[in-house]
Amino acid sequence: MSKDYPCRAVDGTFAHSAPAKFTNSVELAVTPEQLWEVLVDADAWPKWVSIIKKATWTSAAPHGVGTTRTVDMLGGIVGNEEFLAWEPGVAMAFRFNSISTSGIDAFAEDYKIEPTATGCRLTWILAMEPTGVQVYAIKLFGPVMNFTFARFLKNLRRYTDERFAVAQRPAS
Repeated sequence: MSKDYPCRAVDGTFAHSAPAKFTNSVELAVTPEQLWEVLVDADAWPKWVSIIKKATWTSAAPHGVGTTRTVDMLGGIVGNEEFLAWEPGVAMAFRFNSISTSGIDAFAEDYKIEPTATGCRLTWILAMEPTGVQVYAIKLFGPVMNFTFARFLKNLRRYTDERFAVAQRPAS
């Protein structure tokens, strides 16, 4: 079993004030309710976030603020999350309570969903406070990390397009 490093318990404001944060948005051709269906589907996360191998709810349904989840990632990294915001079709946010690797004092993600004329827009903020050598790694590799996070949202668009595709009827 791997070591578990506690993370500082941050609140919902951390995503906006963190020393390292990455913000990306994507336009999706699905309703906010359909996007929410994807975000609460633990099996869907590995299909659009390629570093996630498995997401597991560790709190019984119904889920909401205070719900916990474990995320298994590439490299054997495991994050233990707690949800800070839970507004179906509108917003969700979570923090890591602990992670199986050192170098992260605090970590949180914030997801905001806005309806648009053609579906919805998701804005995602990934925020962290690295420690030690990770501070320099984030500064050096931040642009590559942000490119990767933007790519995850392109994957999400592809996934939602496929998941909610309207069946085409053959011409009569």
